This record gives sequence, structure tokens and C-alpha cells, in this order.
Amino acid sequence: VKFSDRPPVRAGSDAVWDQAEGALLSASKAAGLDVILNPGEGAFYGPKLEFVLRDAIGRDWQCGTLQVDFVLPERLDASYVAEDGSRKRPVMLHRAIFGSFERMIGILIENYAGRFPLWLAPTQAVVVTIVNDADGYAEEVAATLRAAGLRVDTDLRNEKINYKVREHSLAHVPLILAVGRRDMEGRTVAIRRLGSEKQEVLELGAAVTTLSTEARPPF
Repeated sequence: VKFSDRPPVRAGSDAVWDQAEGALLSASKAAGLDVILNPGEGAFYGPKLEFVLRDAIGRDWQCGTLQVDFVLPERLDASYVAEDGSRKRPVMLHRAIFGSFERMIGILIENYAGRFPLWLAPTQAVVVTIVNDADGYAEEVAATLRAAGLRVDTDLRNEKINYKVREHSLAHVPLILAVGRRDMEGRTVAIRRLGSEKQEVLELGAAVTTLSTEARPPF
């Protein structure tokens, strides 16, 4: 987190900037942020915090920002009525939570090299059929997983199972659930996780419970 203070060309008096910089530094310390001074890079109307992310190849990208503005409320003659009935001058906060949305998505893709953790993956699982007879069961499995909150696709194409597994593995889908006649009869699914050659066969209900738990965001 960078703390960017007053630039050479700016609006407002030094007293106003002293107040704004002091307030932002105090708030940063209260929030437990370890800020790095970034001299002269504040906005023309106030100091700012820059939340910088480093991508997978070591480049720094500014994403979120928070700017404290004592200048524009005065220029706009903005005010509010306080609890005691008096009029007060507000402080304006300019913030961009993710900065450029496209930049944030690009950083995430590069950081994970396309292999998103399960909770973040756009498609979390794909249900693939081994034989066409299992198409109906595959749709049922997918619908059950969707009802539990997972993002699921199906692959019912008349292709060999190894071809399907390879294709979805190259697409970095975290979970591949294969179903055939035996799975349909026993109401099971064979789960294969991205990067692993092993399969885990679970009863459908147990699979839904396990995978929905694994897919929960870590916050």
C-alpha cells in the first residue's frame, strides 16, 4: 500500500493538505496498514492510498485507490446538518475498490496462470459422460450441483472420455465429474481434480456436500 502525498501542482492551501495527509495517515495506522511513502503522487485535490498488486512475472499494478479530499467540498460549498443542527463541511472520499476492472481480471488470470482456485473459477465443474446412456443422469448431477451453488457445465458429446478429460483439463476446469452406466445405476460420480491423475468415486449426495464445502469463498 502506497501513501501518495501532495503533488507540486495542487489545489488548496498547505494547511488543508497538512490536515488531509494527517487524517489519512492516522486512518491508515488505525487500520493496521503498513504504508510506503510515494512522494508527490497524490491527486491535485488530496492525498491517496494506492493498493498495488504484483503479478506472476513481478510487475506492479495500481488497482484500488482511496483519496481524501478537503478541497472540492469547499469549492462546491457543500455542507450537511450535524446532530446539533449546525452546518458542517464534509470530507469527500474518492475510491476505486478494484481500480480498472479489466486490469484486476488480467492480474488474477496471470497470477493463477488460468488455474483459478475452485471458489473463483468461472466454471467450477463439468459433468462428462462416458456413454450416451448416462446423459440423463449427467444432467441430474449437474442440476443437483447447481442447486447447491456451484457453477457447472455438462459435456454430453459423443466423444471418447479421454478426449473430454484432456480438453477440459487444458481449459483449467478445476473439477471433472465422469458418469457412466455403473455410476447411473449406483448413483455415484467419479471426481477428478485438475492436476491429479487420481479419481475419487463418491455417492452423489456425498459428492455434492463435499464439493459445495470446498467451493466456498475463503472470506
